[in-house]
Amino acid sequence: MNTEGTSELREIPFDVSARDLGIVVGFDGSPNSELALDYGAAVAARRGAPLTVITAYKVPLPLYVNYASLPPSNEEEAGKRAAAAVLEDAATRLADHDGEITYLAMEGDSVGALVDASAKAHLMVVGARGRGGFLGRVLGSVSMALPAHARCPTVMVPVEAELSDGPVVAGVDGSAHGRRGALHAAQEAADRGTSLVLVTAMQTPDTGEYWFRLQPRNLSDLVEGRRADLEEELQEEAARIAEHVPGIEITGEVRIGAPGEVLHAAVPEAQLVVVGSHGRGAVASALLGSVSRATLHRARRPIMVVPPLRDERVA
Repeated sequence: MNTEGTSELREIPFDVSARDLGIVVGFDGSPNSELALDYGAAVAARRGAPLTVITAYKVPLPLYVNYASLPPSNEEEAGKRAAAAVLEDAATRLADHDGEITYLAMEGDSVGALVDASAKAHLMVVGARGRGGFLGRVLGSVSMALPAHARCPTVMVPVEAELSDGPVVAGVDGSAHGRRGALHAAQEAADRGTSLVLVTAMQTPDTGEYWFRLQPRNLSDLVEGRRADLEEELQEEAARIAEHVPGIEITGEVRIGAPGEVLHAAVPEAQLVVVGSHGRGAVASALLGSVSRATLHRARRPIMVVPPLRDERVA
C-alpha cells in the first residue's frame, strides 16, 4: 500500500464487478482456519456471493550439496499434492454449501498469495492462527500482515471465537478511515438483520490524553464537556450513516479509555467488530494503525479491518 507523502493513505479503487473471487478464505487445514472457512461460507451464502478457498505452498530452492542429498521425489509436485489434500479437506467441510465454490492452490508465501487475491475479492477471511504459528504468539503472521496490505476488507476469526447474534460494533473517531469502517459495519448490520453500535473512545489524563492537562478549568467540567461534544458528533455520524444505509437501528456510545481497550470491552455480545485500518493517529508510513492492531491482538469476536477504499460517501 503506497503513500502520497502526507498523513492520508492513497485510496484503493473498489470495482465490485471486477472482484469475481467473491468471499475469499485462506485455509491451511488448521482448526482455526476451519472456523474461518465456516465463517466465510456463511457470509457467502448470506450475500449470494461466490466463495473461493485458497491454500498456499512453498517450494524450497533446489540447492543440494551432492547427488546423495537429492530428494527422492520432486518437491514441487509434493507441495502441490499436499495443497490438493488440504483443499479436499475444505471441500468435505463445505459439502452442504449451496453456492459457487472455487478452490485454488497457489505457490508462494501465504501472505503474498492472499494479498494478490484480495485485489479480486469482496472480502478476505482468515483465522488468527495457522499451522505455521509459533507457540505463544497471539496472532499468526498472516492475520497480522494481511489486514495491513489487503485491497479489500479483511475479517480475522479468533482462535476461540465467541460467535453471537448481537449487534455489529464500529469504532469511530471522526476520521475518514473510521467513517469508511462505519459504513461497512452498517451494511453488515443490514445484511445480518441486526443493529449497529458506534463506539468512540474518550481519553482522560489517566488513559493518556494530554490535552486535559493544558486546560485551566476544572477537570470534571472538561470531561463532561468533552463527553457532550463527542456524543453530539456520534449523533451526527449516526445520521450520516442512516442516510446511506437506511432501515437499521443505530446507537452511539462514548466510553472512557484507550481506543483499543474500549473496543475490546464494548458490547460483549457483539457479533462483529469493525475498525478502519487507520484513525486520526496514523502516519503515512504506518500500514496498520495502533487501534486496529490492538483490537486484533485482543479479539474474542470476529474483527473486520477496512482499508482506505475509495468511497464517494466519505467526505
